[in-house]
Amino acid sequence: MLEIIKGAVSLGLLWSVMTIGVYISFRILEIADLTVEGSITLGAAIAAQAITKGINPYIATGMALLGGMAAGLATGLLHTKLKIPALLSGILTMIALYSVNLRVLGKASLSLLRMETVYTAFEKIGLESSWAIIALGFISVTVVICFLYWFFGTEIGCAIRATGNNPNMVRAQGINTDTMITIGLVLSNGIVALSGAFIAQNQTFADVQMGTGSIVIGLASVIIGEVLFGKRNYFMRLTSLAMGAITYRIIIAFVLKLGMHSNDLKLFTAITVAIALSLPIIRERLNPPKITIKEGE
Repeated sequence: MLEIIKGAVSLGLLWSVMTIGVYISFRILEIADLTVEGSITLGAAIAAQAITKGINPYIATGMALLGGMAAGLATGLLHTKLKIPALLSGILTMIALYSVNLRVLGKASLSLLRMETVYTAFEKIGLESSWAIIALGFISVTVVICFLYWFFGTEIGCAIRATGNNPNMVRAQGINTDTMITIGLVLSNGIVALSGAFIAQNQTFADVQMGTGSIVIGLASVIIGEVLFGKRNYFMRLTSLAMGAITYRIIIAFVLKLGMHSNDLKLFTAITVAIALSLPIIRERLNPPKITIKEGE
């Protein structure tokens, strides 16, 4: 049981980085950005290919971050400059990235067995594999959360948040909303690609199909984090995303332990997200607001 929880926590920490990236587009910009499905694979592909070429794994991971940012920039430009709807822009970039990822990998799957990864340094100091993943995952999530907490408190960060909430008000202040949306998408997909690099090095391979369903996993983690840990101050809200991703992985681990077939996981996740998103409507219909009529009216 302890091993199951430890494995779920280690995976949850790596996927929580991706969850934070999804949160930026889904909750802050209020855009359902499907670029995520391609950018997480792009990050994995760039990191894996760079490592096999003998590049330092930390530099390779940084290259993956830049690759994801480029993917976000492409989506942002399609949406803001060519005026293609945000959802369609993400789909177009996601489709294009499938070919790009195949080009980067050179084949459908690239192995990292016996290659030095970002986890190697932690293993060299005596940590076993699962604890090395947990250590790096915790450090990565903490750095990302602290950076975003600082960034979204800056003038540009506040403008991005305001753009998602009320773009008309932001335009009235003389701020270019197109630029803010593009920066947000660049940041979001860069973080998602970073997660992809960590995941590929953990599972010792990068696969062109590994991003399939990642947007649903990200949304599930965001919603679980919000439901279980609430919407408190901004730092706690970012922290709840990591907790949501870990909780999601623990749920999945126990569901598999109870006998669910692994092929049914994406269906289970999709149903979970659909129920969670519809909860406000269900609550409203089960408990309709009471209308009180004052005397004399």
